[in-house]
Amino acid sequence: MTAYTLYSGSSGNCIYVKTEDAEILFDAGVSARAVEKGLNAIGSSLSNIHAIFVTHEHSDHVKGLEVISKKYHIPTHMTNISARAFIRSPEASLLNDLYLHPSVFSVKFGNTTVRSFATPHDSAASVGYTVEYEHNGEIKKFGLATDIGHITEEITQALVGSDSVVIEANHDVNMLLSGPYPYNLKLRILSDRGHLSNENCADFAKFLAKNGTKNFVLAHLSKENNFAPIAESTVRSALSEFEDIHLAVALPTTPILVGCDQSSEIHYVTDQYSLCRKYQR
Repeated sequence: MTAYTLYSGSSGNCIYVKTEDAEILFDAGVSARAVEKGLNAIGSSLSNIHAIFVTHEHSDHVKGLEVISKKYHIPTHMTNISARAFIRSPEASLLNDLYLHPSVFSVKFGNTTVRSFATPHDSAASVGYTVEYEHNGEIKKFGLATDIGHITEEITQALVGSDSVVIEANHDVNMLLSGPYPYNLKLRILSDRGHLSNENCADFAKFLAKNGTKNFVLAHLSKENNFAPIAESTVRSALSEFEDIHLAVALPTTPILVGCDQSSEIHYVTDQYSLCRKYQR
């Protein structure tokens, strides 16, 4: 199983996972052209995608869906509640390719199973996902949880035992409190249905590492209220007692391989993807 963050942050989110059974996208929060560009950068294309799974209906997670549906007709899986909040027109092209679900559902592609779990966020509904791939009696597990106000029992049960996770590290609390955002927006971000802080992400990453997770990618960082080296340093410190941990920070517009490691000496620039590929070799 191979996974990449293609886009990450408030300007758009998209994650790619590939097994021998399927190539899958999670969210399409950038234009269809940008999704295709991100996929081309890792050697794939929208024409190869078997399905798209949507976490929730906010624009930074669904922006490209309608155009992708018109051109590629990719089966798109979304909760009933998010779909009602997102699709306003009965003539929307996406309706022809949409599969509606409750908050907890699963879809199989051969030996690959995608499962959803409920997450707390200030949207109509919100879910995270796991992907389990079974090969020769061995199961590999990938987990995704962003846009989460706090860690719930549902999130814990879903992600525990994952080999790799993409987890939100949205903000540094001090940067948020002293930053330019209006007071009401700060409260929203800090609420139990807002976004996860670096510190809370670090605590949860430590718990997951104790239960076998080796690969972490920090995602959905705020451009105004976070700084990639701060997020990485906060989480890496919490994971310092564990060996063979790979930790990376997702970049806004550059693919990052899940399982790549970033050291504090590396600058977070647009060639990070190339650096991670070198690490993986």
